[in-house]
Amino acid sequence: MERQNAWEKYPEGKKREAVYQFAEDYRKFISDCKTERECVTEFEKKAVKAGFLKLEDVIEKGTALKAGDKIIANNMGKGIAMFVIGKKPIEEGMNILGAHIDSPRMDLKQDPLYEDTDFALLDTHYYGGIKKYQWVTLPLALHGVIVKKDGTVVQVNIGDKPGDPVFGVSDLLIHLSADQLEKKGAKVIEGENLDLIIGSIPQAEDKDDKEAVKEKVKANILRILEAEYGVEEEDFLSAEIEVVPAGEARDYGFDRSMIMGYGHDDRVCAYPSFMAMLEMKEPEYTSVCLLVDKEEIGSVGASGMHSHFFEDTVAEIMNAAGDYSELKVRRALRNSKVLSSDVSAAFDPNYPSVMTKRNAAYFGRGLVFNKYTGSRGKSGSNDANAEYVGALRGIMDANEVCFQTAELGKVDQGGGGTIAYILANYGMNVIDSGVAVLNMHAPWEIISKVDLYEAFRGYVVFLEATL
Repeated sequence: MERQNAWEKYPEGKKREAVYQFAEDYRKFISDCKTERECVTEFEKKAVKAGFLKLEDVIEKGTALKAGDKIIANNMGKGIAMFVIGKKPIEEGMNILGAHIDSPRMDLKQDPLYEDTDFALLDTHYYGGIKKYQWVTLPLALHGVIVKKDGTVVQVNIGDKPGDPVFGVSDLLIHLSADQLEKKGAKVIEGENLDLIIGSIPQAEDKDDKEAVKEKVKANILRILEAEYGVEEEDFLSAEIEVVPAGEARDYGFDRSMIMGYGHDDRVCAYPSFMAMLEMKEPEYTSVCLLVDKEEIGSVGASGMHSHFFEDTVAEIMNAAGDYSELKVRRALRNSKVLSSDVSAAFDPNYPSVMTKRNAAYFGRGLVFNKYTGSRGKSGSNDANAEYVGALRGIMDANEVCFQTAELGKVDQGGGGTIAYILANYGMNVIDSGVAVLNMHAPWEIISKVDLYEAFRGYVVFLEATL
């Protein structure tokens, strides 16, 4: 079944300009927001400006919620839940957009700083599924926070501002790589070799200091950190610093039809989900946007989808609306409908052998629906009900939203998952949906601008629907 190329709907002129403008705003967003903390900060700022009330303020003031009210809840600065209260009781269900805002990267270990042969380095631990060999010889940046013992939070953002230095992981020169090139791809670069070079100048000796400093380059780095950020070595013990590609997202291709950037997985779904929420005024069913952390490592922890954050927040919202009971919360969750918004692997003409063309996602053909994800024998998948898929087809076609259906790849090649199965545990109708991505999990991923725009349109239609 051949699907329409969405670009054909947007000829040159105002229609295409709308696609490009939405994409440009998104390009700036992923250039500035490379961590889950930065995403939450930006989203919360925009939401409050758009009239969303912070949940903690609603609780503190005892605000009685009604249809049309907008609320945002913050989960440890790493996730958010947004609500626009609908006309129907929440007990009858919600229309939920769920996505994640964490991305594969490297994190600094708790005791990261050391010196070796007149180099200062930072020891890293990779996060999520990466091809380790892709992360060498790239300009890298440091983003995150350092929290001191007195509670002071030091914001770290080095490598992306004009004039900033960058950092990197070295690789073995081709002239001496005979043994390295004989290794399998997974072993070409070992995880413990992904250490970041950060300096090479030794600290000048203090003639009055009777004890000679042994690691002079490390000492000089600590001097810089103390002078510029007011932190000492032990402060790394309570830091969360992520190593990410340095540089802004860029237009890709002569026709500027694509965007190359870090973190499309899954901010290319999170951003249009958020923007769709800003379009909601007073929907029939309560609209929800749930943006979570830790999906790339199994959705675990207090900021992941497996936590009780969302369920607890729904209970608080229903209580503030004067309609709380444990049974009603359970009914609200069971009666909800969800688009679990995560990226799909785009068909790559350079690597056609891992996909089947009839069931692959393609650039330019719009929002992707995956009835099931998982791996091999549908292991670990949420398999959406046919009735739900049929209803979604109906509303997308009725609103002229370009969409396609896909699987991740050939059955025996591998697979992947999303947060869909976790939400489905409540008995909700859930389906995976999202945007096709090339180079998924690489430092620089690629998406189509028109697919991003169709995702936004599809999410608006879904939130407004009475399925």
